[in-house]
Amino acid sequence: MNSAEQLIERVLSGETRAIARAITTIENHGDAAAELMRAVFPQTGNALIVGITGAPGAGKSSLVDKLAFYYRHAGKRIGIICVDPSSPFSGGAILGDRIRMATLGLDKNVFIRSMATRGNLGGLSRATVDAVAVLDAAGCDIVIVETVGVGQDEVEIVKTADVSVVVLVPGMGDDIQAIKAGIMEIGDVFVINKADREGVLRTQKELDALLSLAHRPDMWQPPIVKTIATENKGIEDLAAAIESYSDFQKNAETASSRRQAIAKWRLLELLQERLLNDLLDKNGTGERIEQLSAEIATKMKDPYSAVEELVAAGAAKN
Repeated sequence: MNSAEQLIERVLSGETRAIARAITTIENHGDAAAELMRAVFPQTGNALIVGITGAPGAGKSSLVDKLAFYYRHAGKRIGIICVDPSSPFSGGAILGDRIRMATLGLDKNVFIRSMATRGNLGGLSRATVDAVAVLDAAGCDIVIVETVGVGQDEVEIVKTADVSVVVLVPGMGDDIQAIKAGIMEIGDVFVINKADREGVLRTQKELDALLSLAHRPDMWQPPIVKTIATENKGIEDLAAAIESYSDFQKNAETASSRRQAIAKWRLLELLQERLLNDLLDKNGTGERIEQLSAEIATKMKDPYSAVEELVAAGAAKN
């Protein structure tokens, strides 16, 4: 048995160090990641994937922390992935959620991983979907994914989560932001966190009005749950709302079409990444990109013509 096969076996047995190593392998891409995912994929589909999204400062991390504690008290094994924004220049990220969830991190049945977006739009890291699959295959009952909180680019959470939870707070104009972001369409459960603040009733009424205008294909009416995460209030109601949509989805006629749409998105995403890597690996392409970038920056060439040139050059070399 080679090292890759040993790693896969250890991941499937739920070994924490192996899970961490597997996710690192995925983040670094390469042939080892593809081999790992081919082995892991057939073992997925058992965990409930919960996506937590919303504007910065909405209290997503506190909500994830309390929700995870709730599930642990119910005897569940939990995986948590916190996606943090990375610098567009250095590629670095603070990855501070591990600090905020320090107590949870001591529990051997809770696996917490912070991941940088590495410039990926949509509030998710490129490797998030695969990392979720690893935690699923490793025996986690619940996998919670907390997105960056970038507002208008978070709708990609639907590609990962079985249940998408949108977190809003009173007095921050989140109702308007939700419309701009298209979040009204992807929210399966809405949470008004920090519900002890002034303006919570106004936020709830506006959200009710907006939801009454939205028509979902599956005819689900997203519930609105009020929470105060710092005081552990409303967490049980949130868990019940998540379970309610999960049960609804299992019996919904649109469930199979949603799964197929998600699979198609993922397939196209992997295909785009593979084709781009193949193009960049061709001799001289990297240097030519640097030259074209300089020409575009000085307005000597437009980016559209540059793309045509690169594609034509790639086709000529095939």
